[in-house]
Amino acid sequence: MAISSEQATWFQSTFQALADNVEQVVLGKRHVIELAFTAMVSEGHLLLEDLPGTGKTRLARAMSETVHGTSTRIQFTPDLLPGDVTGITVYDQKNGEFEFHAGPIFANVVLADEINRASPKTQSALLEAMEEGKVTIDGVTRSTGAPFLVIATQNPIEQAGTYPLPEAQLDRFMIKTSLGYPDLAATVRILEATSEVPHELNPVITPQALVGMSTIARAVHADPVIFDYIGRIVEATRTASQTRVGVSVRGARALTKAAKTWAAGQGRGYVNVDDVKSLAVPTLAHRLVLDPEAEFDGVTPEAVIGQILLDVVPPVRSTVA
Repeated sequence: MAISSEQATWFQSTFQALADNVEQVVLGKRHVIELAFTAMVSEGHLLLEDLPGTGKTRLARAMSETVHGTSTRIQFTPDLLPGDVTGITVYDQKNGEFEFHAGPIFANVVLADEINRASPKTQSALLEAMEEGKVTIDGVTRSTGAPFLVIATQNPIEQAGTYPLPEAQLDRFMIKTSLGYPDLAATVRILEATSEVPHELNPVITPQALVGMSTIARAVHADPVIFDYIGRIVEATRTASQTRVGVSVRGARALTKAAKTWAAGQGRGYVNVDDVKSLAVPTLAHRLVLDPEAEFDGVTPEAVIGQILLDVVPPVRSTVA
């Protein structure tokens, strides 16, 4: 069932209020903030590949404060163990039984800082939590709670001693983007507001209300021609001469879910072609594995997706059926 006009209006105003709140402390990055909340509402996760000092930690903290949720930060290092992420069971001699000590994965917003500096074994500790929102330890499955967003960061420089994320883990991030350095105007605003930026933001909604936004987003209407369009885009990534591995079905579903949230954020109860085009690069590019020759020639995954969007003919009709 499609969402009502009242639900669409409420969703739009709330979505904009969430972004407005975070933009008080992450200046000049409105689009990235909206992408981050799109991932959160769509029950996905966010990968930020950025240089140091661009506000990644502040973004994560501001998002958790805005939804009145909990946040944790995990600094990934080569000696970090899986139990340091998920938690461990410890024998309590006084009570004569094992007691579970929860790890930092149990929070509404988890910042996995420099995730590529940990070993693949530790990186894989996030897989079940990211895919299913739960963690199994010693045969006992525990929910991470809702909403649940992992914001992972990796530094594009200083690659010595890092472990590239495997394709299976990259595929579990709904959106990959970059904050980047602010432009001159935003930099000046940041410097002028250095003493005025609030240390803690007032919440806009509760975690339960954000879960309600997720429910509304799932109900946004997508015409069959939109599904066909997304399918043709995904199929084109698999047959492109520059790629060795194209986008998976999980990637196609991620684009569909994100497009529905993006549409609701614009106050619409239906997905259109522009929603798909706006999110194709941040949701699909990081899932591609390029052919070595294309990579050597300087081809980027973003360029491949951009060319596919030019080549794949969009549907003429893409509104409410």
